[in-house]
Amino acid sequence: METKISLTGTIFLSKLITQYAYIHQKTVGKTADEYIRQIGLRTGEWIEGLYGKKSEDWTVERYAEVIVDLKNAIGWHFYISEVYPDHVVVKATACPFGEAVQDAPHLCNMTSSVFGGIASRKFGYSKVVLRKRIAVGDPGCEVAVYFRETEEEGDLYRDLHYTPDHGNPFQWEEETILLLNEQLRQSDELVMKLVDELEALREQVKQK
Repeated sequence: METKISLTGTIFLSKLITQYAYIHQKTVGKTADEYIRQIGLRTGEWIEGLYGKKSEDWTVERYAEVIVDLKNAIGWHFYISEVYPDHVVVKATACPFGEAVQDAPHLCNMTSSVFGGIASRKFGYSKVVLRKRIAVGDPGCEVAVYFRETEEEGDLYRDLHYTPDHGNPFQWEEETILLLNEQLRQSDELVMKLVDELEALREQVKQK
């Protein structure tokens, strides 16, 4: 007998987000990665504020504890694997998006930018290496965050600044908004092109 998955709000929202991300990347291409990155940076700053004041100095150990705690708070299953003066390694056994994340693996950029943004603001530099990802078929996730330069390939975050006091970390830069508008325009053109092609195909079928 086939086992049915009970529909919950979390499962529905996860599927909705992953399908939106999938369609978004299909329409705007690599630019979708930058949108995810920007959202992650801003979300990371907001979450960071929940763990203390901007002026507080963090140890590497404190940083590792925070990134694991914040991930687990939203349904991940992260744990600290290794802590060194120049980098930390954290691992996860499950993703809150479930198998749906394989439809939009670029959502992993959210984890990268949240981790990398916090590390850059606290330590001045970070490079995030997504060594293993459930999104691409690995049995678990493994993320290394470096605070010093390394030859490992990864996402670099350097000299990120905090939003000014009384500001809004979710206030997007003007150039980012302009880029978004341009990509949406291109998406609209793509949709209209597909509609025209479907209409032409329908006419061809009618003539046969």
